[in-house]
Amino acid sequence: MELITTTSAASRRSTACVIVGVYADGTLSAGAENIDGAAQGAISRLYKQGDVSGRPGSSLLLTEVTGIRAKRVLVVGLGKASAFGVTSFRRAVSTAANAVKGSKISDVASYLTLEPVTNSDAYYMARYSVEAIGSVLYRFEATKSGRKASPHALRKVCIAANSRGDAKKALLGAEHGQAIAAGVSLAKDLGNLPPNICTPAYLARTAQKIDRQNKGVKTKVLGEAEIKKLGMHSFLSVTSGTTLPAKLIVMQYKGAGRDNPIVLVGKGITFDAGGISLKPGAGMDEMKYDMCGAASVIATMSVVASLKLPINLTVVVPACENMPSGTATRPGDIITSMSGKTIEVLNTDAEGRLVLCDALTYSRRFKPEVIIDVATLTGACVIALGHHRTAVMSTNDELTGEITAAGIAADDRAWPLPVGDEYETQLKSNFADLANIGGREGGAVTAATFLSKFTTGLNWAHLDIAGTAWKSGGAKGGTGRPVPMLTELILRRSRAIP
Repeated sequence: MELITTTSAASRRSTACVIVGVYADGTLSAGAENIDGAAQGAISRLYKQGDVSGRPGSSLLLTEVTGIRAKRVLVVGLGKASAFGVTSFRRAVSTAANAVKGSKISDVASYLTLEPVTNSDAYYMARYSVEAIGSVLYRFEATKSGRKASPHALRKVCIAANSRGDAKKALLGAEHGQAIAAGVSLAKDLGNLPPNICTPAYLARTAQKIDRQNKGVKTKVLGEAEIKKLGMHSFLSVTSGTTLPAKLIVMQYKGAGRDNPIVLVGKGITFDAGGISLKPGAGMDEMKYDMCGAASVIATMSVVASLKLPINLTVVVPACENMPSGTATRPGDIITSMSGKTIEVLNTDAEGRLVLCDALTYSRRFKPEVIIDVATLTGACVIALGHHRTAVMSTNDELTGEITAAGIAADDRAWPLPVGDEYETQLKSNFADLANIGGREGGAVTAATFLSKFTTGLNWAHLDIAGTAWKSGGAKGGTGRPVPMLTELILRRSRAIP
């Protein structure tokens, strides 16, 4: 999709469709006011007649508007002016994109970006716009038979700015937004694929494809023999019940010389039946999404590499299935992790922490500046935060604040939960160094506390995305989160945001 910016007035922009807005009280957006003046009050008159609404989610496409250069004017509702923020702005852009996606409109010019939004500038308004458009245009058809839907006609997006300086910022924001939208789509695709296609080997091939497409990325994939040689018996205990071989995927991007890298570790359980501690049948099909942590960190690598950011990034993905069989790990088994710590497996459905602890230990060799693991780890996190915010847990309050701030800026929000020594008592075992579960109370926190025992001395954080990685019901599908938040964090650390 071609991305351009403009400082010309809405009425003077030659385009297939110019997008403007109206607030709930009838106040016109800057772009709408300009067109209304050139078109002898066309928009304000339609508002008074009730044909144009300021209600969020509403839109009206006007054709043959006199006095302007655009072929069409799309007027979208912005809601209350006093409540107009990032969320309502993105909803307005999404409404506009939905209104044009089924049409033959090939190019649009959005003047919604001229509206003031607290703590946002031309860069973010453009980025939010392109990300929202990308989300609306996303389709998953890889596993459907028959003729594929025709490609979307939209090929060009113009972002309005108030000045040349803002136009420069907006173009950068749009380019970053396009890369993030592509990363989100990749993460969605990986999550939405069925587990008989998106296997550990498929995740590995996806990483290798990113390697081939980006000169700065180097990928290696370790098989079970190599994983065993490393002493990653906690990881291998999870995959012992399936015939599909586990993979340890390691991706490295070097854009900043010898600087210590940011390391992202993603849980890659491509299907989680729970092992011997079998899950209930209802909703088990959604356990294909248990690899969304892996999907998000692989996708984040694709964004960083495509933008050629001046930073070093390493991605580590322990990928396997968790299945029941005669060879599966049993409740009561004791395993030895790569770190040497022994673990009593009280519940085989608490497998994410078993693969992550070895991946975190393995990641020490990269001497990370920051290490963040991303996982659909606990149902307890969904109970605590619902499906709106990702949980962030860390032994470093400064890092927690940095991640939370990145989530706010990216409109991909997180919320901090505690990690502390007082939770360790729940992980005590009579027979091993620690148990893999700590009871129902504080389940998300005890899971993070378990991981913290393998990250001593590291600047580490844990993101539990169990509530935010996918949606259920009629809208079932991957969300691509937290790719925007992770990318924002990396953009900020690489000083790539103006």
